[in-house]
Amino acid sequence: MSLVEELRWRGMLQDIMPGTEDLLNKEMVSGYIGFDPTSDSLHIGSLVPILLLVHLQKAGHKPFALVGGATGMIGDPSFKSEERNLLSEETLQHNLEGIKKQLSKFLDFTSDAPNKAEMVNNYDWFKDFSFLNFIRDVGKHITVNYMMSKDSVRKRLEGNNGMSFTEFTYQLIQGYDFYWLYQNKNCKLQMGGSDQWGNIVTGTEIIRRKAGGEAFAFTCPLLTKADGGKFGKTEKGNVWLDPEKTSPYQFYQFWLNASDEDATKWIKIFTLLPKEEIDQLITEHAAAPHTRTLQKKLAEEITCFVHSREDYEFAVKASEILFGNASTETLASLNEKQLLQVMEGVPTAEVSRSQIEAGYDLISLLADTGVTPSKGEAKKLMAAGGVAINKEKIAPEKTAVGTADLLQNKYLLLQKGKKNYFLVKIIE
Repeated sequence: MSLVEELRWRGMLQDIMPGTEDLLNKEMVSGYIGFDPTSDSLHIGSLVPILLLVHLQKAGHKPFALVGGATGMIGDPSFKSEERNLLSEETLQHNLEGIKKQLSKFLDFTSDAPNKAEMVNNYDWFKDFSFLNFIRDVGKHITVNYMMSKDSVRKRLEGNNGMSFTEFTYQLIQGYDFYWLYQNKNCKLQMGGSDQWGNIVTGTEIIRRKAGGEAFAFTCPLLTKADGGKFGKTEKGNVWLDPEKTSPYQFYQFWLNASDEDATKWIKIFTLLPKEEIDQLITEHAAAPHTRTLQKKLAEEITCFVHSREDYEFAVKASEILFGNASTETLASLNEKQLLQVMEGVPTAEVSRSQIEAGYDLISLLADTGVTPSKGEAKKLMAAGGVAINKEKIAPEKTAVGTADLLQNKYLLLQKGKKNYFLVKIIE
């Protein structure tokens, strides 16, 4: 398959400018995508544009990742209901460094290949561009009528909050990015989400009017979840690519918990598996949905891609601890950081080390930590064999816990029934 054919099959193509496919089939094309430095980490919504650049490079073309040091000072108004807070230059610089580091993991920036990726920052060409020069050299080429015809602008003007002049000029600034890359890097293609179509087309128009050149573009659809929820969001917020913001275990769990409908769509978009293998996985999953073949493979591929094989294997082990039949030895093999990753979101209580050293009565421990509402309920639960410590059922003769029961000499994992966990932290 050609690049466009593959992207279309994967569900990663929405709008495409006439002539784009012919250009990509004819020569090595330089293409770019812009990344917004509103944080020092990208989140999983950025994986689609990242993968567009990956596919572009795999097909023999040259990817440019534009990090918006200048545009980040303004904020893209596209289909947003209100203006964003403007970031300081210091914050932007910190965010840019974080994003550069992440992008370097997915694209080849270092080889001698003619299509090695390049990273550019639009602050470099805007920092000395005066306002008067900008409105004279760029603004005169695009009419206000043209700018106001864009859906993203019109919807804001029709809303309650309006639009500042700063935001109104955003499409000119992004359009000039395309022009600068066209003139200086022979970049003929811009890609992005479908909400960027208006800004991208403005860029091709500036290139046509200011340079007499021809540029091309395509966009990918904006993702939504089958249940109507926003893609990349959980009850805890964004799912980040930075392991310090979203642990590899929680990252893995996001993909593992995808619905069948979403997994069928996402395995094409978020993995680099070939069509034949994906078609086979979809067939296997349809025959036995309860095995969650698609979700498991999706979670494996994307966790290894963003993090590592080691992180994936840990995530599988961690899942077995909470949702499977992992042994006490498996639990004990985790270091403190891994243990806390697994227990993220589990109710936590604290007890003093002196209480543990003296031998903490189990009935009292269950009631004091909130595992049971009372000591009476704790006795009933114990009699029914419904309590485990560190994944091991409590023997009838065990009536207290001591320091020998601690994980990392600091924690106890109490379990009520099959799925109710409580983490006890020992404090000095």
